[in-house]
Amino acid sequence: MRSVRPGHAGERPEQRFHQSMLALYDTCATLGFRPVLFRRYVILHGGVAAARELVFKPGTTGLERLIDLGRPELSMEATMLQPEFQALFSADELKEARERLANANRSRSRGRLTAQSTARQTKPD
Repeated sequence: MRSVRPGHAGERPEQRFHQSMLALYDTCATLGFRPVLFRRYVILHGGVAAARELVFKPGTTGLERLIDLGRPELSMEATMLQPEFQALFSADELKEARERLANANRSRSRGRLTAQSTARQTKPD
């Protein structure tokens, strides 16, 4: 009997997404970022259910950390938006994932640009 590996064409999209979510943790760990709570949530709830809930939760910092590392493509949001997984999510969930990626990227860019003082000092006449 042939074994089924992650990413194999015979697996259901839900299984492939779940494996992709777990693989995100492993890849992030090689970069020095270990989203342990994310991994636990995926294991307990399954990848699709975890993504459906986490995409609407405020205050998650994983995406921001990945943007700081220059690797937003490793985020849950980016994984949700991959063509092979989009059918697993509602239009609202996909919209939120797109907006989170765009907003996090903009806010991180703005933060870097405004970190330096831009106040101009003028001498009184």
